[in-house]
Amino acid sequence: MCSMTVPTPIIDHDKLRGEIKKNSVRIIDVRREDDYKQGHIKNSVNLPLAKLLKDDNPETIAKIAGDLGIGDKTPVVVYDDTFGALSSRVVWALQYIGHNDVQLLDITFSQWKELGLDVSTKIPKIEPTTHTVNIKPEIMATAEYLEKIKDGKNVVIIDNRERLNFLEQHIPGAINIPYRTLATEDKIIRTKESMRNLLKNRGISEDAEIITYCGSVGTLSGLAYYALKSIGIPNVKLYVHSFKEWKNLEKPIDKQENASYWDLSAE
Repeated sequence: MCSMTVPTPIIDHDKLRGEIKKNSVRIIDVRREDDYKQGHIKNSVNLPLAKLLKDDNPETIAKIAGDLGIGDKTPVVVYDDTFGALSSRVVWALQYIGHNDVQLLDITFSQWKELGLDVSTKIPKIEPTTHTVNIKPEIMATAEYLEKIKDGKNVVIIDNRERLNFLEQHIPGAINIPYRTLATEDKIIRTKESMRNLLKNRGISEDAEIITYCGSVGTLSGLAYYALKSIGIPNVKLYVHSFKEWKNLEKPIDKQENASYWDLSAE
Protein backbone atom coordinates (compact mmCIF):
# COMPACT_ATOMS: atom_id res chain seq x y z
CA MET A 1 0.00 0.00 0.00
CA CYS A 2 2.82 2.43 0.83
CA SER A 3 4.19 2.34 -2.71
CA MET A 4 0.89 3.28 -4.34
CA THR A 5 0.49 6.97 -5.11
CA VAL A 6 -3.30 6.87 -5.24
CA PRO A 7 -4.56 3.69 -3.55
CA THR A 8 -7.78 2.02 -4.54
CA PRO A 9 -10.53 3.07 -2.11
CA ILE A 10 -11.03 -0.42 -0.64
CA ILE A 11 -8.42 -2.64 1.02
CA ASP A 12 -8.84 -6.40 1.31
CA HIS A 13 -8.73 -7.69 4.89
CA ASP A 14 -5.99 -10.20 4.05
CA LYS A 15 -3.83 -7.40 2.73
CA LEU A 16 -4.47 -5.39 5.88
CA ARG A 17 -3.26 -8.31 7.98
CA GLY A 18 0.07 -8.05 6.16
CA GLU A 19 0.23 -4.31 6.76
CA ILE A 20 -0.45 -4.87 10.47
CA LYS A 21 2.47 -7.29 10.69
CA LYS A 22 4.73 -4.69 9.09
CA ASN A 23 3.26 -1.96 11.32
CA SER A 24 3.10 0.17 8.17
CA VAL A 25 -0.39 1.63 8.43
CA ARG A 26 -2.51 3.71 10.81
CA ILE A 27 -5.84 1.95 11.41
CA ILE A 28 -8.83 3.96 12.58
CA ASP A 29 -11.78 2.40 14.42
CA VAL A 30 -14.77 4.77 14.17
CA ARG A 31 -17.02 2.97 16.66
CA ARG A 32 -17.95 4.37 20.05
CA GLU A 33 -15.16 4.48 22.62
CA ASP A 34 -16.77 1.83 24.87
CA ASP A 35 -17.04 -0.61 21.95
CA TYR A 36 -13.46 0.10 20.92
CA LYS A 37 -12.14 -0.60 24.43
CA GLN A 38 -13.87 -3.98 24.51
CA GLY A 39 -11.87 -5.12 21.50
CA HIS A 40 -10.56 -3.78 18.21
CA ILE A 41 -8.31 -4.65 15.31
CA LYS A 42 -4.71 -4.78 16.51
CA ASN A 43 -2.89 -1.42 16.43
CA SER A 44 -6.07 0.53 15.65
CA VAL A 45 -6.80 3.91 17.25
CA ASN A 46 -10.25 5.20 18.08
CA LEU A 47 -12.04 8.07 16.36
CA PRO A 48 -15.79 7.94 17.06
CA LEU A 49 -17.62 9.44 14.10
CA ALA A 50 -19.53 11.78 16.43
CA LYS A 51 -16.25 13.50 17.36
CA LEU A 52 -15.50 14.27 13.72
CA LEU A 53 -19.05 15.42 12.97
CA LYS A 54 -19.12 17.73 16.00
CA ASP A 55 -16.90 20.15 14.12
CA ASP A 56 -16.04 19.00 10.62
CA ASN A 57 -14.28 22.09 9.30
CA PRO A 58 -11.01 21.22 7.51
CA GLU A 59 -8.70 22.70 10.16
CA THR A 60 -10.35 20.64 12.90
CA ILE A 61 -10.17 17.46 10.81
CA ALA A 62 -6.47 18.09 10.19
CA LYS A 63 -5.93 18.61 13.94
CA ILE A 64 -7.75 15.34 14.73
CA ALA A 65 -5.64 13.53 12.13
CA GLY A 66 -2.41 14.90 13.58
CA ASP A 67 -3.45 13.96 17.10
CA LEU A 68 -3.95 10.38 15.84
CA GLY A 69 -0.42 10.31 14.45
CA ILE A 70 -1.50 10.81 10.85
CA GLY A 71 0.83 12.96 8.81
CA ASP A 72 0.28 13.97 5.19
CA LYS A 73 1.68 10.71 3.82
CA THR A 74 0.69 8.24 6.54
CA PRO A 75 -1.12 5.22 5.05
CA VAL A 76 -4.55 4.97 6.71
CA VAL A 77 -7.27 2.29 6.82
CA VAL A 78 -10.67 2.95 8.39
CA TYR A 79 -13.27 0.44 9.58
CA ASP A 80 -16.58 0.35 11.46
CA ASP A 81 -19.24 -2.15 12.40
CA THR A 82 -22.03 -0.47 10.44
CA PHE A 83 -21.68 -1.82 6.87
CA GLY A 84 -19.04 0.76 5.99
CA ALA A 85 -21.22 3.87 6.15
CA LEU A 86 -19.54 5.49 9.17
CA SER A 87 -16.03 4.68 8.04
CA SER A 88 -16.82 6.02 4.55
CA ARG A 89 -17.61 9.41 6.04
CA VAL A 90 -14.25 9.51 7.84
CA VAL A 91 -12.34 8.40 4.73
CA TRP A 92 -14.05 11.11 2.70
CA ALA A 93 -13.25 13.78 5.35
CA LEU A 94 -9.57 12.85 5.25
CA GLN A 95 -9.54 12.90 1.46
CA TYR A 96 -11.28 16.26 1.44
CA ILE A 97 -8.44 17.85 3.45
CA GLY A 98 -5.95 16.35 0.98
CA HIS A 99 -4.99 12.97 2.44
CA ASN A 100 -4.52 10.61 -0.51
CA ASP A 101 -3.43 7.36 1.14
CA VAL A 102 -6.64 6.38 2.98
CA GLN A 103 -8.80 3.31 2.41
CA LEU A 104 -11.92 1.54 3.63
CA LEU A 105 -11.60 -1.95 5.05
CA ASP A 106 -13.69 -4.29 2.88
CA ILE A 107 -15.43 -5.94 5.86
CA THR A 108 -16.94 -4.84 9.18
CA PHE A 109 -15.40 -5.46 12.59
CA SER A 110 -17.98 -8.20 13.29
CA GLN A 111 -16.98 -9.97 10.08
CA TRP A 112 -13.31 -9.57 11.02
CA LYS A 113 -14.02 -11.37 14.31
CA GLU A 114 -16.14 -14.04 12.62
CA LEU A 115 -13.17 -14.85 10.41
CA GLY A 116 -11.11 -15.46 13.57
CA LEU A 117 -8.71 -12.60 12.84
CA ASP A 118 -6.67 -10.90 15.56
CA VAL A 119 -8.52 -8.66 18.01
CA SER A 120 -6.84 -6.71 20.80
CA THR A 121 -7.81 -4.63 23.82
CA LYS A 122 -4.40 -2.94 23.92
CA ILE A 123 -4.54 0.77 23.14
CA PRO A 124 -1.49 1.78 21.10
CA LYS A 125 0.63 4.76 22.00
CA ILE A 126 0.23 7.63 19.58
CA GLU A 127 3.01 9.96 18.51
CA PRO A 128 1.17 13.17 17.53
CA THR A 129 2.20 14.87 14.31
CA THR A 130 0.98 17.63 12.00
CA HIS A 131 -1.34 17.30 9.03
CA THR A 132 -1.61 20.13 6.52
CA VAL A 133 -4.83 21.23 4.84
CA ASN A 134 -4.99 20.95 1.06
CA ILE A 135 -8.69 21.09 0.23
CA LYS A 136 -10.05 19.00 -2.65
CA PRO A 137 -13.14 20.98 -3.66
CA GLU A 138 -13.76 18.66 -6.61
CA ILE A 139 -15.09 15.90 -4.33
CA MET A 140 -17.68 18.06 -2.55
CA ALA A 141 -21.07 19.25 -3.79
CA THR A 142 -23.05 22.02 -2.11
CA ALA A 143 -26.70 23.04 -2.37
CA GLU A 144 -25.59 26.02 -4.44
CA TYR A 145 -23.68 23.75 -6.79
CA LEU A 146 -26.69 21.46 -7.25
CA GLU A 147 -28.89 24.43 -8.10
CA LYS A 148 -26.50 25.54 -10.84
CA ILE A 149 -26.63 22.23 -12.72
CA LYS A 150 -27.96 22.95 -16.20
CA ASP A 151 -30.53 20.79 -17.97
CA GLY A 152 -28.86 18.52 -20.48
CA LYS A 153 -25.54 18.48 -18.63
CA ASN A 154 -24.20 14.98 -18.05
CA VAL A 155 -24.80 15.00 -14.29
CA VAL A 156 -26.57 12.32 -12.24
CA ILE A 157 -27.82 12.92 -8.69
CA ILE A 158 -28.17 9.74 -6.63
CA ASP A 159 -30.32 9.54 -3.50
CA ASN A 160 -29.05 6.73 -1.25
CA ARG A 161 -31.85 6.75 1.31
CA GLU A 162 -34.41 4.01 1.78
CA ARG A 163 -36.91 3.68 -1.06
CA LEU A 164 -39.87 4.94 0.99
CA ASN A 165 -38.03 8.10 2.01
CA PHE A 166 -37.14 8.77 -1.61
CA LEU A 167 -40.71 8.28 -2.82
CA GLU A 168 -42.02 10.73 -0.23
CA GLN A 169 -39.58 13.53 -1.09
CA HIS A 170 -36.27 13.99 -2.84
CA ILE A 171 -34.12 16.46 -4.73
CA PRO A 172 -35.64 17.03 -8.18
CA GLY A 173 -34.18 14.75 -10.84
CA ALA A 174 -32.53 12.38 -8.36
CA ILE A 175 -32.31 8.64 -8.98
CA ASN A 176 -32.79 6.31 -6.02
CA ILE A 177 -30.16 3.67 -5.26
CA PRO A 178 -30.80 2.63 -1.64
CA TYR A 179 -27.62 2.08 0.35
CA ARG A 180 -28.68 -1.49 1.13
CA THR A 181 -28.25 -2.40 -2.54
CA LEU A 182 -24.55 -1.50 -2.49
CA ALA A 183 -23.23 -4.38 -0.37
CA THR A 184 -22.90 -8.14 -0.60
CA GLU A 185 -23.45 -10.61 2.21
CA ASP A 186 -19.80 -10.62 3.20
CA LYS A 187 -18.38 -7.32 1.89
CA ILE A 188 -19.35 -3.69 2.44
CA ILE A 189 -19.36 -3.01 -1.33
CA ARG A 190 -20.36 -5.12 -4.33
CA THR A 191 -17.83 -6.54 -6.75
CA LYS A 192 -16.80 -4.22 -9.57
CA GLU A 193 -18.76 -6.21 -12.13
CA SER A 194 -21.88 -6.19 -9.98
CA MET A 195 -21.56 -2.47 -9.32
CA ARG A 196 -21.21 -1.73 -13.02
CA ASN A 197 -24.31 -3.81 -13.75
CA LEU A 198 -26.25 -1.89 -11.10
CA LEU A 199 -25.42 1.42 -12.76
CA LYS A 200 -26.17 0.04 -16.22
CA ASN A 201 -29.57 -1.21 -15.05
CA ARG A 202 -30.34 2.25 -13.70
CA GLY A 203 -29.27 3.94 -16.92
CA ILE A 204 -26.29 5.71 -15.33
CA SER A 205 -23.26 6.33 -17.51
CA GLU A 206 -19.83 5.90 -15.98
CA ASP A 207 -18.80 9.03 -17.90
CA ALA A 208 -21.30 11.17 -16.02
CA GLU A 209 -20.54 13.48 -13.14
CA ILE A 210 -22.26 11.74 -10.22
CA ILE A 211 -23.38 13.41 -7.00
CA THR A 212 -24.49 11.29 -4.04
CA TYR A 213 -26.57 12.37 -1.06
CA CYS A 214 -28.51 10.80 1.81
CA GLY A 215 -30.49 12.02 4.81
CA SER A 216 -28.23 14.29 6.83
CA VAL A 217 -24.48 13.88 7.32
CA GLY A 218 -23.25 11.99 4.25
CA THR A 219 -22.71 8.53 5.72
CA LEU A 220 -24.96 6.39 3.50
CA SER A 221 -24.06 8.50 0.49
CA GLY A 222 -20.40 8.30 1.53
CA LEU A 223 -20.64 4.54 1.08
CA ALA A 224 -22.15 5.11 -2.37
CA TYR A 225 -19.37 7.56 -3.17
CA TYR A 226 -16.76 4.86 -2.57
CA ALA A 227 -18.79 2.20 -4.34
CA LEU A 228 -18.62 4.44 -7.40
CA LYS A 229 -14.93 5.22 -6.91
CA SER A 230 -14.21 1.50 -6.55
CA ILE A 231 -15.01 1.01 -10.24
CA GLY A 232 -12.90 3.96 -11.30
CA ILE A 233 -15.56 6.59 -11.97
CA PRO A 234 -13.49 9.78 -12.13
CA ASN A 235 -15.99 12.51 -11.34
CA VAL A 236 -17.93 11.79 -8.15
CA LYS A 237 -18.99 14.35 -5.55
CA LEU A 238 -20.56 13.95 -2.12
CA TYR A 239 -23.30 16.38 -1.12
CA VAL A 240 -22.09 16.06 2.41
CA HIS A 241 -24.87 17.97 4.20
CA SER A 242 -27.46 16.09 2.17
CA PHE A 243 -31.25 16.26 2.21
CA LYS A 244 -31.56 17.71 5.72
CA GLU A 245 -29.77 20.87 4.65
CA TRP A 246 -31.62 20.95 1.31
CA LYS A 247 -34.97 20.99 3.16
CA ASN A 248 -33.80 23.51 5.75
CA LEU A 249 -32.79 25.84 2.91
CA GLU A 250 -36.31 25.40 1.48
CA LYS A 251 -35.02 24.22 -1.88
CA PRO A 252 -37.38 22.59 -4.42
CA ILE A 253 -38.54 19.07 -3.53
CA ASP A 254 -40.12 16.38 -5.70
CA LYS A 255 -42.44 13.55 -4.72
CA GLN A 256 -42.79 10.32 -6.69
CA GLU A 257 -46.46 10.36 -7.69
CA ASN A 258 -48.37 7.13 -8.33
CA ALA A 259 -45.40 4.97 -7.35
CA SER A 260 -45.62 1.54 -5.86
CA TYR A 261 -44.14 1.63 -2.38
CA TRP A 262 -42.89 -1.87 -3.00
CA ASP A 263 -41.08 -0.87 -6.17
CA LEU A 264 -37.66 -2.53 -6.00
CA SER A 265 -36.46 -1.28 -9.36
CA ALA A 266 -33.53 0.44 -7.70
CA GLU A 267 -31.94 -2.95 -7.19
